[in-house]
Amino acid sequence: MDDAPNDGRPTEPLPCELESLLPRVPLDRRGFLAGSTGAGFALSVAPTGALLAQTITTPSTGLRTGEVTIPTAGGPIPAYFAAPAVASGAPTILVVQEIWGVHEHIKDVCRRLAREGWYAIAPELFFRHGDPQKYPSTAQIVQELLPKIADAQVMSDLDATLEYAHVNGGNRNRLGVTGFCWGGRITWLYAAHQPLVKAGVAWYGRLTGPTNTAHPFHPYEASMRLHAPVLGLYGGRDDGIPLTTVDEMKTRLAASNTHARASEFLVYPDAPHAFHADYRPTYRKEAAEDAWKRALAWFRRYRVA
Repeated sequence: MDDAPNDGRPTEPLPCELESLLPRVPLDRRGFLAGSTGAGFALSVAPTGALLAQTITTPSTGLRTGEVTIPTAGGPIPAYFAAPAVASGAPTILVVQEIWGVHEHIKDVCRRLAREGWYAIAPELFFRHGDPQKYPSTAQIVQELLPKIADAQVMSDLDATLEYAHVNGGNRNRLGVTGFCWGGRITWLYAAHQPLVKAGVAWYGRLTGPTNTAHPFHPYEASMRLHAPVLGLYGGRDDGIPLTTVDEMKTRLAASNTHARASEFLVYPDAPHAFHADYRPTYRKEAAEDAWKRALAWFRRYRVA
Protein backbone atom coordinates (compact mmCIF):
# COMPACT_ATOMS: atom_id res chain seq x y z
CA MET A 1 0.00 0.00 0.00
CA ASP A 2 1.22 3.48 -0.88
CA ASP A 3 -0.53 6.17 1.14
CA ALA A 4 1.69 9.02 -0.05
CA PRO A 5 -0.16 11.62 -2.18
CA ASN A 6 0.81 11.73 -5.82
CA ASP A 7 1.09 14.81 -8.03
CA GLY A 8 -2.65 15.46 -8.03
CA ARG A 9 -3.48 13.77 -11.32
CA PRO A 10 -6.29 11.20 -11.27
CA THR A 11 -5.07 7.77 -10.36
CA GLU A 12 -5.67 4.75 -12.55
CA PRO A 13 -8.48 2.58 -11.18
CA LEU A 14 -7.33 -0.39 -9.17
CA PRO A 15 -7.95 -3.77 -10.81
CA CYS A 16 -9.91 -4.75 -7.71
CA GLU A 17 -12.32 -1.87 -8.27
CA LEU A 18 -13.13 -3.14 -11.74
CA GLU A 19 -13.41 -6.73 -10.52
CA SER A 20 -15.87 -5.86 -7.78
CA LEU A 21 -18.03 -3.54 -9.88
CA LEU A 22 -18.35 -5.32 -13.21
CA PRO A 23 -21.12 -7.92 -13.44
CA ARG A 24 -20.09 -11.55 -13.69
CA VAL A 25 -22.67 -12.37 -16.36
CA PRO A 26 -23.87 -10.38 -19.39
CA LEU A 27 -27.20 -8.63 -18.88
CA ASP A 28 -29.55 -6.92 -21.30
CA ARG A 29 -32.07 -4.11 -20.89
CA ARG A 30 -35.36 -6.01 -21.03
CA GLY A 31 -37.64 -5.57 -18.05
CA PHE A 32 -35.48 -3.14 -16.12
CA LEU A 33 -37.07 -1.17 -13.33
CA ALA A 34 -38.69 2.13 -14.21
CA GLY A 35 -36.57 5.16 -13.42
CA SER A 36 -33.18 3.66 -14.34
CA THR A 37 -33.26 3.98 -18.09
CA GLY A 38 -29.75 5.13 -18.96
CA ALA A 39 -28.35 2.82 -21.63
CA GLY A 40 -24.99 2.37 -19.95
CA PHE A 41 -26.45 1.55 -16.57
CA ALA A 42 -28.99 -0.83 -18.08
CA LEU A 43 -26.35 -2.71 -20.03
CA SER A 44 -24.17 -3.06 -16.95
CA VAL A 45 -26.57 -3.96 -14.19
CA ALA A 46 -30.14 -4.29 -15.46
CA PRO A 47 -31.93 -7.23 -13.85
CA THR A 48 -33.72 -9.69 -16.11
CA GLY A 49 -35.27 -13.13 -15.68
CA ALA A 50 -34.38 -14.65 -12.31
CA LEU A 51 -32.65 -11.42 -11.26
CA LEU A 52 -35.80 -9.42 -11.87
CA ALA A 53 -37.78 -11.97 -9.87
CA GLN A 54 -35.50 -11.58 -6.84
CA THR A 55 -35.45 -7.77 -6.96
CA ILE A 56 -37.26 -6.21 -4.00
CA THR A 57 -39.74 -3.41 -4.61
CA THR A 58 -40.92 -1.61 -1.49
CA PRO A 59 -44.24 0.25 -1.89
CA SER A 60 -44.51 3.93 -1.09
CA THR A 61 -47.95 3.54 0.49
CA GLY A 62 -48.06 5.44 3.77
CA LEU A 63 -44.82 7.28 3.00
CA ARG A 64 -43.79 10.66 1.70
CA THR A 65 -41.43 10.07 -1.22
CA GLY A 66 -40.10 11.91 -4.20
CA GLU A 67 -37.39 13.74 -6.07
CA VAL A 68 -36.14 16.94 -4.43
CA THR A 69 -33.43 19.52 -5.06
CA ILE A 70 -30.72 20.16 -2.47
CA PRO A 71 -29.14 23.64 -2.36
CA THR A 72 -25.37 23.26 -1.90
CA ALA A 73 -22.34 25.51 -1.98
CA GLY A 74 -21.49 24.13 -5.42
CA GLY A 75 -24.99 24.55 -6.85
CA PRO A 76 -28.21 22.56 -6.57
CA ILE A 77 -28.14 18.76 -6.81
CA PRO A 78 -31.06 16.30 -7.07
CA ALA A 79 -31.90 13.74 -4.42
CA TYR A 80 -34.51 11.12 -3.62
CA PHE A 81 -36.13 10.93 -0.21
CA ALA A 82 -38.57 8.71 1.63
CA ALA A 83 -40.06 9.41 5.04
CA PRO A 84 -43.02 8.40 7.21
CA ALA A 85 -46.12 10.25 6.04
CA VAL A 86 -47.14 11.56 9.44
CA ALA A 87 -43.88 11.82 11.38
CA SER A 88 -42.12 15.14 11.89
CA GLY A 89 -38.61 15.28 13.23
CA ALA A 90 -37.91 11.68 12.27
CA PRO A 91 -34.31 10.49 12.73
CA THR A 92 -32.34 11.01 9.54
CA ILE A 93 -30.28 8.53 7.56
CA LEU A 94 -28.13 9.70 4.67
CA VAL A 95 -28.02 6.96 2.01
CA VAL A 96 -24.89 7.06 -0.12
CA GLN A 97 -25.17 5.67 -3.62
CA GLU A 98 -23.25 3.02 -5.48
CA ILE A 99 -21.24 4.23 -8.47
CA TRP A 100 -24.31 3.97 -10.71
CA GLY A 101 -26.02 6.85 -8.96
CA VAL A 102 -29.37 7.02 -7.22
CA HIS A 103 -31.07 4.27 -9.18
CA GLU A 104 -34.08 2.17 -8.25
CA HIS A 105 -32.28 -0.06 -5.75
CA ILE A 106 -30.99 2.93 -3.78
CA LYS A 107 -34.46 4.48 -3.84
CA ASP A 108 -35.88 1.23 -2.57
CA VAL A 109 -33.39 1.23 0.30
CA CYS A 110 -34.69 4.70 1.21
CA ARG A 111 -38.26 3.40 1.24
CA ARG A 112 -37.27 0.40 3.38
CA LEU A 113 -35.71 2.75 5.93
CA ALA A 114 -38.73 5.07 5.85
CA ARG A 115 -40.98 2.11 6.68
CA GLU A 116 -38.83 1.63 9.79
CA GLY A 117 -39.46 5.24 10.85
CA TRP A 118 -36.49 7.10 9.37
CA TYR A 119 -36.23 10.08 7.08
CA ALA A 120 -33.94 8.60 4.41
CA ILE A 121 -32.42 10.71 1.67
CA ALA A 122 -29.99 9.88 -1.13
CA PRO A 123 -28.33 12.78 -2.99
CA GLU A 124 -26.94 12.45 -6.52
CA LEU A 125 -23.29 12.96 -5.59
CA PHE A 126 -21.95 12.69 -9.15
CA PHE A 127 -24.41 15.22 -10.57
CA ARG A 128 -21.92 17.98 -11.42
CA HIS A 129 -19.64 15.70 -13.42
CA GLY A 130 -21.96 13.41 -15.35
CA ASP A 131 -24.74 10.87 -15.18
CA PRO A 132 -23.27 7.44 -14.46
CA GLN A 133 -26.38 5.78 -15.89
CA LYS A 134 -25.50 7.13 -19.33
CA TYR A 135 -21.97 5.78 -19.50
CA PRO A 136 -21.52 2.93 -21.96
CA SER A 137 -19.84 0.65 -19.42
CA THR A 138 -19.10 0.33 -15.73
CA ALA A 139 -15.38 0.29 -16.46
CA GLN A 140 -15.72 3.68 -18.13
CA ILE A 141 -17.46 5.09 -15.04
CA VAL A 142 -14.54 3.90 -12.91
CA GLN A 143 -11.92 5.24 -15.30
CA GLU A 144 -13.46 8.56 -16.34
CA LEU A 145 -16.02 9.69 -13.77
CA LEU A 146 -14.86 8.50 -10.36
CA PRO A 147 -11.52 10.36 -10.45
CA LYS A 148 -13.44 13.65 -10.76
CA ILE A 149 -15.48 13.12 -7.60
CA ALA A 150 -13.50 14.84 -4.86
CA ASP A 151 -14.04 13.60 -1.32
CA ALA A 152 -14.22 17.18 0.01
CA GLN A 153 -17.08 17.98 -2.36
CA VAL A 154 -18.91 14.81 -1.34
CA MET A 155 -18.59 15.72 2.36
CA SER A 156 -19.93 19.21 1.65
CA ASP A 157 -22.86 17.86 -0.36
CA LEU A 158 -23.76 15.41 2.38
CA ASP A 159 -23.66 18.24 4.91
CA ALA A 160 -26.04 20.25 2.71
CA THR A 161 -28.31 17.21 2.36
CA LEU A 162 -28.39 16.86 6.13
CA GLU A 163 -29.47 20.49 6.51
CA TYR A 164 -32.16 20.05 3.87
CA ALA A 165 -33.50 16.99 5.67
CA HIS A 166 -33.52 18.81 8.99
CA VAL A 167 -35.84 21.58 7.74
CA ASN A 168 -38.05 19.19 5.78
CA GLY A 169 -39.10 16.64 8.36
CA GLY A 170 -35.85 15.04 9.49
CA ASN A 171 -33.77 15.52 12.62
CA ARG A 172 -30.05 16.21 12.22
CA ASN A 173 -29.44 15.45 15.89
CA ARG A 174 -30.37 11.79 15.38
CA LEU A 175 -28.25 11.11 12.34
CA GLY A 176 -27.07 7.94 10.69
CA VAL A 177 -25.24 7.32 7.43
CA THR A 178 -25.10 4.21 5.27
CA GLY A 179 -23.64 3.48 1.86
CA PHE A 180 -22.95 0.69 -0.57
CA CYS A 181 -19.74 -0.12 -2.47
CA TRP A 182 -18.42 3.36 -3.44
CA GLY A 183 -20.81 4.67 -0.82
CA GLY A 184 -19.42 2.26 1.77
CA ARG A 185 -16.06 4.00 1.60
CA ILE A 186 -17.81 7.37 1.86
CA THR A 187 -19.70 6.18 4.95
CA TRP A 188 -16.42 5.69 6.82
CA LEU A 189 -15.17 9.11 5.68
CA TYR A 190 -18.38 10.91 6.61
CA ALA A 191 -18.40 9.36 10.08
CA ALA A 192 -14.96 10.93 10.50
CA HIS A 193 -16.09 14.26 9.04
CA GLN A 194 -19.46 15.10 10.60
CA PRO A 195 -19.64 15.35 14.42
CA LEU A 196 -23.44 14.96 14.38
CA VAL A 197 -23.28 11.38 13.08
CA LYS A 198 -24.43 8.93 15.74
CA ALA A 199 -23.78 5.72 13.78
CA GLY A 200 -22.70 4.49 10.36
CA VAL A 201 -23.21 1.28 8.42
CA ALA A 202 -20.72 0.67 5.60
CA TRP A 203 -21.57 -2.02 3.07
CA TYR A 204 -18.46 -3.49 1.41
CA GLY A 205 -16.68 -0.17 0.96
CA ARG A 206 -13.04 -0.10 -0.05
CA LEU A 207 -10.79 0.58 2.94
CA THR A 208 -7.55 1.75 1.35
CA GLY A 209 -5.90 2.51 -1.96
CA PRO A 210 -3.80 5.07 -3.83
CA THR A 211 -4.24 8.72 -2.89
CA ASN A 212 -4.30 11.97 -4.83
CA THR A 213 -5.52 15.54 -4.40
CA ALA A 214 -9.18 14.59 -4.80
CA HIS A 215 -8.88 11.53 -2.57
CA PRO A 216 -6.24 12.40 0.05
CA PHE A 217 -7.03 9.57 2.47
CA HIS A 218 -9.15 6.46 2.91
CA PRO A 219 -11.01 4.68 5.75
CA TYR A 220 -7.67 3.41 7.10
CA GLU A 221 -6.78 6.99 8.02
CA ALA A 222 -10.36 7.99 8.88
CA SER A 223 -10.40 5.27 11.53
CA MET A 224 -8.29 7.51 13.74
CA ARG A 225 -10.91 10.30 13.88
CA LEU A 226 -14.35 8.72 13.88
CA HIS A 227 -17.17 10.70 15.50
CA ALA A 228 -19.40 7.63 15.69
CA PRO A 229 -19.14 3.85 15.63
CA VAL A 230 -19.40 2.20 12.23
CA LEU A 231 -20.65 -1.28 11.43
CA GLY A 232 -18.79 -2.76 8.45
CA LEU A 233 -20.70 -5.39 6.46
CA TYR A 234 -18.36 -7.27 4.12
CA GLY A 235 -18.18 -10.42 2.03
CA GLY A 236 -15.57 -13.10 2.57
CA ARG A 237 -15.45 -13.75 -1.18
CA ASP A 238 -15.18 -10.13 -2.27
CA ASP A 239 -12.76 -10.04 -5.22
CA GLY A 240 -12.05 -6.34 -4.71
CA ILE A 241 -11.63 -6.05 -0.94
CA PRO A 242 -9.07 -8.48 0.50
CA LEU A 243 -9.81 -9.70 4.00
CA THR A 244 -6.31 -8.62 4.94
CA THR A 245 -7.50 -5.01 4.58
CA VAL A 246 -10.44 -5.75 6.88
CA ASP A 247 -8.04 -7.20 9.44
CA GLU A 248 -5.80 -4.16 9.17
CA MET A 249 -8.80 -1.86 9.63
CA LYS A 250 -9.76 -3.77 12.78
CA THR A 251 -6.24 -3.24 14.14
CA ARG A 252 -6.41 0.48 13.43
CA LEU A 253 -9.84 0.82 15.02
CA ALA A 254 -8.70 -0.99 18.16
CA ALA A 255 -5.85 1.49 18.57
CA SER A 256 -7.95 4.62 18.11
CA ASN A 257 -10.68 6.57 19.92
CA THR A 258 -13.79 5.34 21.77
CA HIS A 259 -16.00 5.45 18.67
CA ALA A 260 -13.46 3.53 16.64
CA ARG A 261 -13.12 0.87 19.31
CA ALA A 262 -16.91 0.50 19.40
CA SER A 263 -16.99 -0.13 15.64
CA GLU A 264 -17.49 -3.67 14.41
CA PHE A 265 -17.17 -5.82 11.31
CA LEU A 266 -19.38 -8.64 10.14
CA VAL A 267 -17.88 -10.74 7.37
CA TYR A 268 -20.17 -13.19 5.59
CA PRO A 269 -17.76 -15.96 4.56
CA ASP A 270 -19.47 -17.09 1.37
CA ALA A 271 -20.75 -13.71 0.22
CA PRO A 272 -19.21 -11.81 -2.71
CA HIS A 273 -19.05 -8.07 -3.22
CA ALA A 274 -22.49 -6.42 -3.49
CA PHE A 275 -24.25 -9.28 -1.72
CA HIS A 276 -27.06 -6.89 -0.71
CA ALA A 277 -27.73 -5.73 -4.29
CA ASP A 278 -30.86 -7.76 -5.06
CA TYR A 279 -30.87 -6.64 -8.71
CA ARG A 280 -27.46 -8.23 -9.40
CA PRO A 281 -26.20 -11.80 -9.68
CA THR A 282 -24.03 -11.15 -6.61
CA TYR A 283 -27.11 -11.05 -4.35
CA ARG A 284 -27.08 -13.52 -1.48
CA LYS A 285 -30.49 -13.53 0.17
CA GLU A 286 -29.55 -15.04 3.53
CA ALA A 287 -26.55 -12.76 4.06
CA ALA A 288 -28.43 -9.70 2.80
CA GLU A 289 -31.40 -10.24 5.11
CA ASP A 290 -29.22 -10.88 8.14
CA ALA A 291 -27.04 -7.85 7.41
CA TRP A 292 -30.09 -5.64 6.96
CA LYS A 293 -31.48 -6.66 10.35
CA ARG A 294 -28.13 -5.98 11.97
CA ALA A 295 -27.88 -2.58 10.26
CA LEU A 296 -31.27 -1.52 11.64
CA ALA A 297 -30.34 -2.75 15.10
CA TRP A 298 -27.04 -0.86 14.93
CA PHE A 299 -28.77 2.45 14.21
CA ARG A 300 -31.24 1.91 17.02
CA ARG A 301 -28.49 0.90 19.42
CA TYR A 302 -26.71 4.19 18.85
CA ARG A 303 -29.76 6.47 19.19
CA VAL A 304 -30.58 6.93 15.52
CA ALA A 305 -34.19 6.17 16.46
